[in-house]
Amino acid sequence: MIERETPADTALVIHPATPGGDDTRAQARLDEACGLAEALGLEVSSSRIEPVRKLEPGTYFGSGKVETLRAEIEALEVKAVILDTALSPVQQRNLEKAWKAKVIDRTGLILEIFGERARTREGRLQVELARLTYERSRLVRTWTHLERQRGGRGFLAGPGETQIETDRRLLAGRMAKLRRELEEVKRTRKLHRKQRQAAPWPSVALVGYTNAGKSTLFNLLTRAQVLAKDMPFATLDPTVRGVKLASGRRVLMSDTVGFITDLPTELIAAFRATLEEVREADVLIHVRDLSDPDHEGRKADVEDVLSALDAGADHGQVVIEAWNKIDLLDEESREDLVWRAKLPGAKAGHPAVPVSAVTGEGVGALLRLVEQALGRDDHTLRLKVPPQQPEALAWLHENGTVTTERADPETGLIYVVARLNEADAGRFRTRFPGMEMGAERAVAE
Repeated sequence: MIERETPADTALVIHPATPGGDDTRAQARLDEACGLAEALGLEVSSSRIEPVRKLEPGTYFGSGKVETLRAEIEALEVKAVILDTALSPVQQRNLEKAWKAKVIDRTGLILEIFGERARTREGRLQVELARLTYERSRLVRTWTHLERQRGGRGFLAGPGETQIETDRRLLAGRMAKLRRELEEVKRTRKLHRKQRQAAPWPSVALVGYTNAGKSTLFNLLTRAQVLAKDMPFATLDPTVRGVKLASGRRVLMSDTVGFITDLPTELIAAFRATLEEVREADVLIHVRDLSDPDHEGRKADVEDVLSALDAGADHGQVVIEAWNKIDLLDEESREDLVWRAKLPGAKAGHPAVPVSAVTGEGVGALLRLVEQALGRDDHTLRLKVPPQQPEALAWLHENGTVTTERADPETGLIYVVARLNEADAGRFRTRFPGMEMGAERAVAE
């Protein structure tokens, strides 16, 4: 945690809610907005759910509510007001004038956190592009001189271009440069992905709502040292590690940025290259925080983002749900989850398993589900391996799952039944021809 020499700025956090809406959802949104504000280093002096019956185009709230909130802001002496909604540039500017305080909407808040958390060059480029896209329409809010025309020197006339036009042109140039740099990053990432696919190992991506425990689970599965903290967006830069399953099958597992309700479209666009790891994965593990009262709403939010990325079950990917943080639940709730995961309806939809990324409970069952999903298209090879070719047997053990192995004492032949994925089955046939007795498509158990 960064030590501050001066006290943190104070903030009032407001979640505008439609009367008659879901109270649990509204409270979860308010709690989340407070967490985001604190993650940015703000001290939340007060927070509230504010009913809104009609949206005003100029100030979002009606004039009476704007005045009531102004009095509260003055009494609290807060420096910033966080509104957990999307504001237009005009609404943001007018509210700042009325309240004489910094006004930050949900998109601006998330962008600020991303800006602080990005560590790699790619992450910084993505965040800056998203921030500039967001700020382009808010230039008039930031500067007081923007409507002045630029003048010339001496007898030279000015170019007839207002300062705001100049700044927008410079901003457009900077954004174009960022897009070119990100395209280069995208090409490099694509080359790395091709190299990994040439292995060829199947890929598994962890996805889920921010702070659901993806990085903690990733560290447990891969023995990596990815930053895993109880705070939103602890992970922005994707990490890929190789994992060997119990059968010997190797997979590439990736940890990805957490999703969030109303994830800004600017961020989805800017992080598209990074999120291609999600689109290219053979299996998605949707990590869900089942200790969150609004976990069903979080699930819907994640599925919405996946849909925006052309990913998920609707696009042909296998999705497995990891019901995480069961160590935070009471015994009755844990038993209920175990029972629900075994229901035939659960298996017909997304297979699910209760897990704890902290204690390791359920992780073995999770990996078995991954194994089953990846084994759907396996080939079963029935082979007779001559004794003078032990390297063929070693290759099978290294790259597949040997289910039966029997030696004939008279001939010395070794009869083997092995399961391999389609690519490895092809590689074996090319490298060790003439050993196959027959092949059939294996059905995953």
